Amino acid sequence: MDVQKSTYLSIEQLTDRYLGNSKKAGSGRTAEGLSFKDILELKNAQETAGSLKFSKHALGRLSDRNIELSEGQLERLNDGAKKAGMKGIRESLVIVDQLAFIVNVPNRTVVTAMDSTDTTENVFTNINGAVIM
Repeated sequence: MDVQKSTYLSIEQLTDRYLGNSKKAGSGRTAEGLSFKDILELKNAQETAGSLKFSKHALGRLSDRNIELSEGQLERLNDGAKKAGMKGIRESLVIVDQLAFIVNVPNRTVVTAMDSTDTTENVFTNINGAVIM
């Protein structure tokens, strides 16, 4: 390769300098050997598994209020979120036993959580549906 004598580097020189020769263009694989298709299928499988995520705020509320969910309660919370999704609810109040959860259904994320002692006013805002499990 002819390199002109200038202070600017060619694309090939920059590629060699910063990426090294170990990465070939167009290989399409991660360091673990996964292709884009593999990663996409894995992500879709995780989403269809249906487990809810808890936001940082919700985890803080659970911790502050000493709320511990049993496996059964967590399963019922997941089922409630699925039912809300089937009905087209986007922001749902899901009540499991004496616990209330606000769930962002499209993102499958629990936004906040409270128990019966924290719901003295029984007013929930910014929801468009409720599921009682």
